[in-house]
Amino acid sequence: MSASDDKEPGQPSPQGPINEAVQHSSVSARIPANVGRGVLSTGAIVFDSPNEFVIDFLLRLGSPHAVAARVVLPPGVFVQFINALRENLDKYKARFGTPPALPAPPPQAPGDNRGKIAEMYEQLKLPDEMLSGVYANAVMIGHSPAEFWFDFITTFFPRSAVSSRVFLASHHITGMLDTLNIAYQSHRRKQTEVQRPPTTPPQP
Repeated sequence: MSASDDKEPGQPSPQGPINEAVQHSSVSARIPANVGRGVLSTGAIVFDSPNEFVIDFLLRLGSPHAVAARVVLPPGVFVQFINALRENLDKYKARFGTPPALPAPPPQAPGDNRGKIAEMYEQLKLPDEMLSGVYANAVMIGHSPAEFWFDFITTFFPRSAVSSRVFLASHHITGMLDTLNIAYQSHRRKQTEVQRPPTTPPQP
């Protein structure tokens, strides 16, 4: 699609027909020319603050691994994203079956700290122009037999627009959903701890 085209719910994706697309926000969004082709991802890292979630979609093909897209979502939209992805995956399974499982990663040796996020980002290519990411306050999700696509959208006056489009192969989606759920549960625990009233020390 060109920059002047609009994406209406249920329209075919440039990557093929979309089946059982799930839409949780009735929006028609303009697709800028630099966004319409989308980016391919093979996984994601999610981290949060009290006010937003940041999703770094990774491309782990070749070396160095790279951040293909960085998307910033408010907590409420993040929850909607999880629910929409779960619903879309259920519809995918009903039509095509369960996506094939990926091999389990090799276990880390004792004392191996490669999982630490700071060290992980030292090995990732993250261009300066991507450091701030792109904001979205709505998400549209769809799938074909081979892949899922995510249109992250800003619904600002006077016109909604797609701020980032990401494609993942179907066999990455179960892991993606697990990552989102773990990040949200961690966020809720931290928020609960912040809101918990301090314990009154015993009086002498």
